[in-house]
Amino acid sequence: MSSEVDARASKVPEITLLFWIIKIAATTLGETAGDAVTMSLGLGYLVGTAIYAAFFVICLAGQIRARRFHPSLYWLTIVATTTVGTTLADFADRSLGIGYVGGTALLFALLMASLSSWYWVERSVSVDTVNSPRVETFYWVTILFSQTLGTALGDFLADTSGLGYGGGALVFLAALAVVAGLYHFTEISHTALFWAAFILTRPLGATVGDFLDKPRASGGLALDRFTASAVLAAFMIACILLFAQRPAGYPHGGKA
Repeated sequence: MSSEVDARASKVPEITLLFWIIKIAATTLGETAGDAVTMSLGLGYLVGTAIYAAFFVICLAGQIRARRFHPSLYWLTIVATTTVGTTLADFADRSLGIGYVGGTALLFALLMASLSSWYWVERSVSVDTVNSPRVETFYWVTILFSQTLGTALGDFLADTSGLGYGGGALVFLAALAVVAGLYHFTEISHTALFWAAFILTRPLGATVGDFLDKPRASGGLALDRFTASAVLAAFMIACILLFAQRPAGYPHGGKA
């Protein structure tokens, strides 16, 4: 029976409150760790993107080769997508001169194309189905685009709109609250609402991360990026070690 369950079970976590807590911590860590390499170390966006892209490829290879869900490996791969998403979005928006609006529009189009292709091939984009290399590839490409989009969107709202990092974070928190309400009180597809929430947690993490480490003159707290990243990483590790997580699609598990 256990082997049959393993064959059906997804290789990503069951969607619970713990999932969202760790996800927000991971997206915030992606912002602070990405900025630590590109800004604090002065390596620049291109070199930072190359470093974190290599890190992502290594994590992704391990995740796809794994036969079952491993929380530590999964969340390490998520962190890899958030860090490379941060540096890649900053490189496109700032170094290439695309700008926040152009970067956001381009990444949104790529994200929708990824989800559409996934659905066209598999007839589902539910996380419950992520249990084969092909579906995992669709899943992680979609995740990478969503994390990169979230960085550009967070920067756009915080900088261009004039809301600042705190105001931007409140906007995304409010949007997540709306999605949560729709999830619990309407018949809207839970899969669609999951992806909406997943996308929104990235700009939330980006604005919170910027609020923590940007200079006071820019509206931040000017915390050391390496210290902030270490604290966030320690928090994630504690959550992973102290609280059990089951794979999505496990019998009697939650819905995406």
